[in-house]
Amino acid sequence: MRRTRPDRQTRRARIAVSALFLTNGALFANILPRYPEIKSALGLDNLGYGVAIAAFPAGAIAAGLLAAVLIRRFGSARVAVIGTVLTSLGLLSAALAPSGVLFALALLLGGASDAITDVAQNAHGLRVQKRYGRSIINGFHAIWSIGAVLGGVMAAGAIALHLPLAVHLGISTALFAAVALVALGFCLPGRDDDAEEAAAEPGELAGQVRRGVPPRTIVAIVALTLIAMAGAVAEDAGNSWATLYLGDSLGAAAAIAPLGFIALVGAQFIGRLLGDPLTDRFGQRAVAAVGGLIAAVGMTLALAFPSVPGTILGFAAVGFGIATLIPAAMHAADELPGLRPGVGLTLVSWLLRLGFLLSPPFVGYLAETQSLAAGLIVAPAAALVAVLLSGFLDGRRPRD
Repeated sequence: MRRTRPDRQTRRARIAVSALFLTNGALFANILPRYPEIKSALGLDNLGYGVAIAAFPAGAIAAGLLAAVLIRRFGSARVAVIGTVLTSLGLLSAALAPSGVLFALALLLGGASDAITDVAQNAHGLRVQKRYGRSIINGFHAIWSIGAVLGGVMAAGAIALHLPLAVHLGISTALFAAVALVALGFCLPGRDDDAEEAAAEPGELAGQVRRGVPPRTIVAIVALTLIAMAGAVAEDAGNSWATLYLGDSLGAAAAIAPLGFIALVGAQFIGRLLGDPLTDRFGQRAVAAVGGLIAAVGMTLALAFPSVPGTILGFAAVGFGIATLIPAAMHAADELPGLRPGVGLTLVSWLLRLGFLLSPPFVGYLAETQSLAAGLIVAPAAALVAVLLSGFLDGRRPRD
């Protein structure tokens, strides 16, 4: 990738995209630590809870392929901002839902808009990266993790202050929707040519299949999707279950239980912050393999020797270890030979959400029939899958 000196407009656009990633991470993280409270208020068991929260990725899968159509019509920046506002309203509705069915429906709508936001902000981020001429995409995902930490801390503070859900999520919705709207004015102007290449429409995906795809490329797509799904499954273990596990299974206080989730996203931020220089020096393959081992060993030890501090450290190991898996899989998919630009990225971005969809009901089933600790084994198992498939990532040191 050729290095260029970014102009003022490009630097401002990088800050704007960072703000969009921040809001995306913060919005979801504000409701996650309050899931146990919502679960209890709605009278859901572990399996019902797992099925309900799976509605969010289900909505994402249903709407994910619409992103390219919207981007080409309205531009990646506008789509990302509008999607952010709709996601915030969906999560607010979920927090206020009076029944499990309406809770799931609100999450379904929130997940649909979140998927479109995700593709659009990544597309605009890749457009900014091309102007920079060096890897900055992991940095955007690191900013997402900062947002997630911020949202988790806000939620923990709201719990400690006994702030009602409506007030807490109302503040979160207004604040981060406003940040996204302000950021729109600083995104890159003009045609979204680069961003259009970063996302393929459903018709293009079908046309690519009809024209034929080399078997080696198909195998690579499957492997990269599994790597991204591994990151999603391990991440979801902390997102959906860390607070519940620490509070219900290990007896942590209500204000302490969210620290498992906060530790995961905080360590994920550090991993993503280091991800770009480590990838530039050692390649995606080595970074993913070592990270997967750290996640697998750390969480296995936490589950084998349960304690509140050890479990918090275990979730931190997961966050740090999987930090670069999804960005690396997306980047590798976008450069696969035999595919039109944007096709591989769109496929992996869309299919990886199967991990978020399948994991909650599976963990919920194991939690209901065995124990929540047994269900959380999915995290180290997923990390090992990423280690085994890391050979499909780029093992070369990039050249300027």
